Amino acid sequence: MKILLSEKKIQLRVRALARQISKDFSGKEVLLVGVLKGAFIFMADLARKMTPPVKMDFVRLASYGSGTQSSGKVKFLKDLETSVQGKNVLIIEDIVDTGITLQYLYQRLQARKPRSLKVVALLDKMERRKVNFQPDYVGFQIKDHFVVGYGLDCGEKYRNLPGIYTLK
Repeated sequence: MKILLSEKKIQLRVRALARQISKDFSGKEVLLVGVLKGAFIFMADLARKMTPPVKMDFVRLASYGSGTQSSGKVKFLKDLETSVQGKNVLIIEDIVDTGITLQYLYQRLQARKPRSLKVVALLDKMERRKVNFQPDYVGFQIKDHFVVGYGLDCGEKYRNLPGIYTLK
């Protein structure tokens, strides 16, 4: 493994994202929708730094299985327990790769008629995009490396690392 983003660099960027999102949602309650499992650490850190009132829920989708390449097929494993209708919703994702999973989730939630629907992704691999999808907020643009740490895994390993590392 090789360090790509240090814990300090990640925390500085999370604070900056939280400031921007807080400004954009000022005075409005926000429903944070975390995409399990990878986004849980990012979501917790972001939520603690946001100033608007927040509620939280989670979805779980799968497109990787236990490998390092996306299968391109999205499986919906856990749905929301909270209605999004009429609410300001912020999807929190760890990484946008092909965009297929996030586009699928976005369209599914948009059909439920939220007041607003935005997406924040900690990492964005634009060069791997297979669909035209761009998050509203992005922590870092990264090259096409398979990365682990800060919630991201490979076969359920490495989620607990405080930084983000490339995996060879």
